[in-house]
Amino acid sequence: MTEPVLHTGDCLNVLPSLPAGSVDLIVADPPYNLGKDYGNESDSMCRDDYLTFTRDWISEAKRVLKKDGSIYVFMGFRYIARLYIVLEEELGLNFNGWITWHYTQGMGKTKGFSPRHDDILYFSKSPKPIFNLDSIRIPQKFYRSRNNMRGANPGDLWEFSHVHYCQESRTEHPTQKPEGLIERIVLASSNDGDTVLDPFAGSGTTLRVCQQLNRNCIGIEINPEYVDLIESRLKQAFNGFDSLDPRMKRIPNDLNDPAIREEYRKNHKAWFLRNHPREQQEFDDEFKRKYAVKMRQASLNFDEADSECVN
Repeated sequence: MTEPVLHTGDCLNVLPSLPAGSVDLIVADPPYNLGKDYGNESDSMCRDDYLTFTRDWISEAKRVLKKDGSIYVFMGFRYIARLYIVLEEELGLNFNGWITWHYTQGMGKTKGFSPRHDDILYFSKSPKPIFNLDSIRIPQKFYRSRNNMRGANPGDLWEFSHVHYCQESRTEHPTQKPEGLIERIVLASSNDGDTVLDPFAGSGTTLRVCQQLNRNCIGIEINPEYVDLIESRLKQAFNGFDSLDPRMKRIPNDLNDPAIREEYRKNHKAWFLRNHPREQQEFDDEFKRKYAVKMRQASLNFDEADSECVN
């Protein structure tokens, strides 16, 4: 477990103190400028001031990023197009993906369509950033011997539920991100011992995830109350991350060979559920239900073969 470093202050004041080329990954969830209450006026700027703020902090982010480093920026609908232009056209970063985070619950509307997603822009400093596909694969629907049973690419549409108020990890921060969502980003674009920066630490999800994934993490948070919240959260016992892409529990069909089936059952938990102990037991139970008949038949065949050998 790696203990993060947390700075209290405005990221525009703290970022210049970080050495150039010292960060492997940046996970940024800045204010969307929608008027939310974060205990300051950071989410209620006029448009021009907000865009200037955006250019300033991203310029500093680019400076501290290593050559093979990446930046993921969360953004709402109002400024996502402008953010893209700042990242690609103004600052010359390399576009790698436009990720849609879909969630099933959100604000209800009576006029127009209720929002059910956030966007995440994924850029890098060079055309060949760190990307660990094997660390973020999802289980496939069917077993085929020529398929890669390590799993498939998760794609750019991600489903993670919000952190509900009844969950143990829920804090008072209004825009807390699910740990499983940040887990995927950190695993994909950094390695053990790398340094991850979160310039808008908020509820501390990035720091909490890096603490458990053996990454060094630097967090910056302007609100002292949220700093206290983060410090308290980092001291809590770890019982698994609070969210998971539902596809990670998917059990492939057609695991008909007993040896392959048992090998896969063990591998699945190590590959897809390593940081989710509660879901490991659920997976085992569902696996046994799904393949109960085949597993009983395999056991009978083994007993019959064993009996023949004795005779």
